[in-house]
Amino acid sequence: MLIVGAGIAGLMAATDLRQAGCSVRVVDKGRGVGGRLATRRLGEATFDHGAQCLDLEGSPASEARWLEWLERLGPTRVPWWPSGAAAAGGTDACRWRGAPSMSAVAKHLARDLEVHRETLIDALRTDDSGWIASVGGVDSFAADAVVLTPPVPQALAVLEAGRVPLPTRLRERLTSIDYDRCLTVMAVLEHPSRVPPPGSLAPASGPLAWISDNLAKGISAVPSVTLQATARFSLDHWDEDRTEVGRQLIEAASDWIGHDIREFQVHGWRYSRPRTPDPEPCLPLDTPFPLVLAGDAFGAGGLGGAAWSGCSAARGVLDRLANRRPDAGSGPKVQP
Repeated sequence: MLIVGAGIAGLMAATDLRQAGCSVRVVDKGRGVGGRLATRRLGEATFDHGAQCLDLEGSPASEARWLEWLERLGPTRVPWWPSGAAAAGGTDACRWRGAPSMSAVAKHLARDLEVHRETLIDALRTDDSGWIASVGGVDSFAADAVVLTPPVPQALAVLEAGRVPLPTRLRERLTSIDYDRCLTVMAVLEHPSRVPPPGSLAPASGPLAWISDNLAKGISAVPSVTLQATARFSLDHWDEDRTEVGRQLIEAASDWIGHDIREFQVHGWRYSRPRTPDPEPCLPLDTPFPLVLAGDAFGAGGLGGAAWSGCSAARGVLDRLANRRPDAGSGPKVQP
């Protein structure tokens, strides 16, 4: 089986399929795994610059099921702050963070998986025995089933390149899924910030949607902050000089971080969050061999929704394979 995308949805799907006894390979265009479970370093400073925490937000799973999933993460997750929700066993539920940072969560999930990094699938098509995925125009992977987890516009481009037919209504349904963008600043400070405990806040107005103090959060050795812009600001300033945009966002955060900035970088998330997610947790397509679209664009959205989407996609693939017609063939195993 082939999983395209090593974000939380792809890793959850791959983990569940592997536990069910399937042969699985994961491919991702990035240098590492995790997607928006992303961490970056600037000197001694460490930044979570994508997803900020692990919590119940966006997950339709019961709290007990979510805590069961958190147990899979072992030492890569620690409490960050109480959320006020009642957890199983009578204890307070917590927002959790990755330990030592958010990218560790993805690395932990991927530890037993075969992952091909820096591998961009540019087309997906079928032949008489299953799916064929190409890289750089060359047929590179074969699989009896595929879970496709990139942002929907990228997934559609892969299917279109492989001439996979989509009914008009389905295409319209998928193209209606829109995404917010997010400009993110990673700034190293001369002095600790004034962000209140536990080290994060969401300003009520202005261009900033989120400020996170990575030193207070416990992931950075020196004072540093992650500033995430609102969707409106990010869209309006997307094509502007990133250094100038970074200065604007730092100025907007000056009440909390001051003006003594050692250095900063700006990252742009083009597909930060689905604005109009599909209501279904995943979307199995009517194709000769199993193909399921999954990710944070399906279901409740958010990190929790993406994880649940991956689990749902794995179940969908297993159900389809179990009920496959005898004349459909077994399909090849994934191979180089």
